[in-house]
Amino acid sequence: MNQNHPLTKVRLLNPDFPNKSTGIVNGKCSGILNWNDIAYPYMYDLYQTLLSNFWKPQEINMQDDIKQWDSLSDKEQDVFLRVNTQLASLDSLQTPTMSQVMNYVTDSSFKAIFAVISQQEAVHNESYSYILSSLVPLHEQNARFNQAKNDPIVQKRNALILNAYEGFLDDSTPNNLFKLAVNSINLEGIYFYAGFAFFYNLARRQKMLKTSTMISYIQRDEMQHAYFISQFIRILLTENPEMNSKENVDYIYHTINQAVELEKEWSHEILEDMEGIHIQEFEGYLEYLANKRFRQLGLKNLYSDRDNPMPWIHVFSDEMVNETKSDFFEQKSRTYTKVAQSNGFDEL
Repeated sequence: MNQNHPLTKVRLLNPDFPNKSTGIVNGKCSGILNWNDIAYPYMYDLYQTLLSNFWKPQEINMQDDIKQWDSLSDKEQDVFLRVNTQLASLDSLQTPTMSQVMNYVTDSSFKAIFAVISQQEAVHNESYSYILSSLVPLHEQNARFNQAKNDPIVQKRNALILNAYEGFLDDSTPNNLFKLAVNSINLEGIYFYAGFAFFYNLARRQKMLKTSTMISYIQRDEMQHAYFISQFIRILLTENPEMNSKENVDYIYHTINQAVELEKEWSHEILEDMEGIHIQEFEGYLEYLANKRFRQLGLKNLYSDRDNPMPWIHVFSDEMVNETKSDFFEQKSRTYTKVAQSNGFDEL
C-alpha cells in the first residue's frame, strides 16, 4: 500500500467481498458485520466494554455543587470555567473527526467502535454544557466559550491536533490517517489531564464532588478510547509493513513529546499556585502518562522510568474504582465495568 496515495471511501455494501475484513484500511469487506466472524476477535470485548460504560449527564444531580459554587474562591471559579470550556472545545473536535474516519475504515467491527467513540464524545461535550448550565447564566457560558476559542495558549495547544485532523480531511492518505490517530492519543491520553487534575484536586478538598464524578466518567471513557486508537495504530503498521518505519516511530515520539510540553505550558497557566497541586509533580505525572501511551503502542519509554509522582490521584483511577465499586469521597455506588489488567486500562 502506498502510504501517500489517497484512500478510497468505503462503499456501504460489497456483496462479492467476505464479511470478515482482509484489512482495516484498503481491505476487502462486504460491509456486513457479524461479530462472531471478525478479523480481530478481541475488538468485540472492547466494544462491549465501551457499551457497558453508557451514561448520561442528567444522571448526576448537580444540586450539591450548585449550593457550593459561591463558596469557591474567585480564582477557583475562574479556572473551573476556563477548564470546563477548554475541555468542551477539544471534545467538540472528536465527534465529527471519528465519524469521518469511519468512511475510510474497511473493517466493519472497527467502524462500529469508531461510531460508539463518536457518540461518547458527543456525551462528553454535552456533560460540560450540563455542568455550566447548572452554575452560570448563558451569557457567561458564551463568554467563556469565546475565551477558549481566542486564548493564544489554547490556540497553540490545539494547533497540534487540528493540523493533523485537517491534514487527513484534506488529503485522506494512510500516512495522514496514522498521524490523525497519533494525535487522537495526544488529545485523549495526554491533553485533558491538567483539567482533570484541577477537578480532582477540588474533590479531595471536598469541593464540587458531583463535577468530579462527571469528570471521572469522562476520563474512564477517554482512557479506553486512547487504548483502542493505540491498537488501531499497531494493527495499521503491522498490516502495512512499509508504514512501520523509523520515520513513523520517530513521529510518534516527537509528536507525543510535543503534546506533553504543550500540556505542561497549559498547566502553568491554570494550575500555578493552586492549593494542593505542585506544578513540578504534575509535569512528572504527564511524563508518567506519556510513557504508558508509548508502551500501549509497543514502544519503549521516552522519559525516565518513574512511579506516579501524584499518588493522591490514584483514588480516581479505573483500577481503584473497580475494586471499591464506590466513590472515594461520596461512598456512593458507581456502575463501573470491571476492567482486566491485560487490556491496558490500569491506573492513571
